[in-house]
Amino acid sequence: VFDGKAKKTLKLGTNQYNYYDINTLSDKVDKLPYSIRVLLESALRNCDNFNVKPDHVEKILDWKTTQNQEMEIPFKPARVLLQDFTGVPAVVDLAAMRDVMVQLGQDPQKINPLIPTELVIDHSILADYARIKDAFKKNEEMEFYRNKERFQFLKWGQEQFKNFTIVPPGSGIVHQVNLEYLARCVFNNNGLLYPDSLVGADSHTTMINGLGIVGWGVGGIEAEAALLGQPLAMVLPQVVGFKLTGKLNSNVTATDLVLTITEMLRKRGVVGKFVEFFGPGAETLNLADRATISNMCPEYGATIGYFPVDGQTMEYLKLSGRSPDHVKLCEEYLRSTNLFIDYKSNKHADYSGEVMELNLNSVVPSLSGPKRPHDRVSVDNMKTEFNTALTNQVGFKGFGLNETQKKKEATLNYEGVKYPFPHGSLVIAAITSCTNTSNPDVMLAAGMLAQKAVEKGLVVRPYIKTTLSPGSGVVTKYLEAAGVLPYMEKLGFNIAGYGCMTCIGNSGDLHEDILNTITNDEVIAASVLSGNRNFEGRVHSHTAANYLASPPLVIAYALAGRVNIDFETESLGKDKNGKDVFLQDIWPSREEISKVVTNNINPKMFNEVYQKISEGTDNWNSLEVPKESSYKWASESTYIKKPPFFDNLINNKINSGSIINARCLLNVGDSITTDHISPAGKIAKTSSAAKFLRSKGVEDKDFNQYGTRRGNYEVMARGTFANVKLINNLIEERGPKTVHIPSGKIDAVYDVAEMYKNEGTPLIVLAGKEYGSGSSRDWAAKGPLLQGIKAVIAESYERIHRSNLVGMGIMPLQYKQGDSTTSLGLTGKEVFTVHIPDAVQVGMDIKVTTDSGIEFTVKARIDTEPEIEYYRDGGILVYVMKKLMESRI
Repeated sequence: VFDGKAKKTLKLGTNQYNYYDINTLSDKVDKLPYSIRVLLESALRNCDNFNVKPDHVEKILDWKTTQNQEMEIPFKPARVLLQDFTGVPAVVDLAAMRDVMVQLGQDPQKINPLIPTELVIDHSILADYARIKDAFKKNEEMEFYRNKERFQFLKWGQEQFKNFTIVPPGSGIVHQVNLEYLARCVFNNNGLLYPDSLVGADSHTTMINGLGIVGWGVGGIEAEAALLGQPLAMVLPQVVGFKLTGKLNSNVTATDLVLTITEMLRKRGVVGKFVEFFGPGAETLNLADRATISNMCPEYGATIGYFPVDGQTMEYLKLSGRSPDHVKLCEEYLRSTNLFIDYKSNKHADYSGEVMELNLNSVVPSLSGPKRPHDRVSVDNMKTEFNTALTNQVGFKGFGLNETQKKKEATLNYEGVKYPFPHGSLVIAAITSCTNTSNPDVMLAAGMLAQKAVEKGLVVRPYIKTTLSPGSGVVTKYLEAAGVLPYMEKLGFNIAGYGCMTCIGNSGDLHEDILNTITNDEVIAASVLSGNRNFEGRVHSHTAANYLASPPLVIAYALAGRVNIDFETESLGKDKNGKDVFLQDIWPSREEISKVVTNNINPKMFNEVYQKISEGTDNWNSLEVPKESSYKWASESTYIKKPPFFDNLINNKINSGSIINARCLLNVGDSITTDHISPAGKIAKTSSAAKFLRSKGVEDKDFNQYGTRRGNYEVMARGTFANVKLINNLIEERGPKTVHIPSGKIDAVYDVAEMYKNEGTPLIVLAGKEYGSGSSRDWAAKGPLLQGIKAVIAESYERIHRSNLVGMGIMPLQYKQGDSTTSLGLTGKEVFTVHIPDAVQVGMDIKVTTDSGIEFTVKARIDTEPEIEYYRDGGILVYVMKKLMESRI
């Protein structure tokens, strides 16, 4: 539509390129936030008068006015990013779509990614082995043993689907691989230049915002629609400006900074908004520090945490081995299109509301916890905070002990040696997660601290499970080059694997002596990890207190052996001469760290590591896969099974009308996470999923995790609401159970749902604030659908989960301001009728009545016009299938 007006030419040497110039539209562009300029370019380039219309371009251009009007716009990302937990179900759905196409007499080859789609296998490796030299090799062997069928299926997908690339196991963590290797910064598509942009089926996709690339996490369902060419419908966001000034002190890390920013933005409230960082302080932050801040965007609640492209971006592209020609192309193009920030310019973007400001000089060493990533605590206050939390009322900062229980001290008898084991004793210390392992400053700081500790004669107690899980092989290279890896290994931080590991709960088993002592003596045991999530039950079922910290602090707490320590007044131990060693004695300064970083990292490291990745590993290359373009489903498989999500399309059914005489399956409180709804970790031996797997001949030792079983809907339906930490207000006991209200029978949530399904009773869930917070997880919507849940009524929703519910045809309803399950006097034992009209509208009011006489009004959280169609068709995938059959995509 805009070719005549906005299409321009860029000459670089002997090459000539085309691009769409947003500056031709209006001088309003100069005042737009840089992240909004990227949305504008996408709309301009993709404007076809069908999916993207000129009116959409005008809405984005007029952002200063339209940002407050909940304007709906389409966004077509340049690519899609997946990891294996979300990628397997996506490929399962694509394979099932091909079958449906054949069944309905259509061309199955229509089912292919239409934009580049990349999947990094990083979620399957567990820390089964730790503190031994060949831990990584042994853990990788176990990974392939457990997941061979899944990996064969993914490799089949790589060979059969176009535009689909897989980074094999053992390569690194998806977001670090994206940052170091996959990211283009600028796409060159047959001579047409445009900014790199993406959506990823993982919440922490936002890490790439640190590189100046617009991208965010979506549900696996939305990701599938995007890779099939469907534009994402989104509300034009407000953009919160965050000005950084000053410089970080020498004892402060990027982790301390991001935990401070997370706390500030949570207080401001930025859900559904973009956050854009700028100012002289932002200019001083290197790319790795920016990426750390962007990575934790889901924890502060925003859609993206964006750093515009500048000179630091170009320096990182060079350092990470991108070709000089490509780096030059990126800079020339981005400067030409007003997408390159000049911090010395007098031109400043407009932002939404009051600009936030942080002087980097005010940041202090910090952790967050014990149960949420945005509950920051300074290192100085850590001992006091933890001891207070022991007797605080049970909650996000409380464990509910009485004074007698608080003073009780257990003894751990570990392999014949007795150790004091009070509350706060550390049992897991993990350097893990792309949040920090992508940052050479904090990784080398950890190594340098380890070296100084070993030289002083300090040791880590043998029962503490210590692991090092680098986000890529580049980390190993520079730790080796700096000579610090052997010292980390001497403290037990051997490389355990290249994957997410402890950060996503793949921490592996703890020794039975530890588990028994924690259980029998009711010890509030702790973990410290350099991750981004510490929700209750996520890291390990037996660690009640879980703290996020920088890699050097992880080692410091491992040396201390407990979290309730005051580093200022208490020593870490004695040196070889019997003298007390304090943390300040071994903590490296930022100046020391910077020198080691400069001397030990170079582009050659990146090129060597990623050349090997493109060649594949021996384990991966040895996998044999079928050659047929349609997948041959194995009826006996407990990993891969054809899903029933397209039955509505085959049977021509639609969602319409009221939900009549529904029962409440669960009545839950605030901050119910996707981990509560659809756990990714260990399959409990007493669970419905375990019983099912045994019935299929699977031995307990081969259960694997829920995350690895996401390709089998029968396992995942049974795993829905199977978290052992679930609190359901319909019953008194804690855990994954509920009550069949008509009979009073208490059983596993899945089994009760089956009772209701057999009776033909529709189900709802009642919830509090932030329902569905945590990791992006499509099975947190798919599982409830399979259990018969038709609607959720909550006080508020996490952005991605709300979208996922709509994407599976479940109606998300929101209590009116001031209303809640409790304030309305609901118990959850009522019979509910949700009066949904046939013609659903965006944000409409819907009446709910009960057999107890309580009536109330809720808001339909159908937020965009396309979501009306998604809900009506029974989900976005069915909607996309219909469009593909009509050849409108």
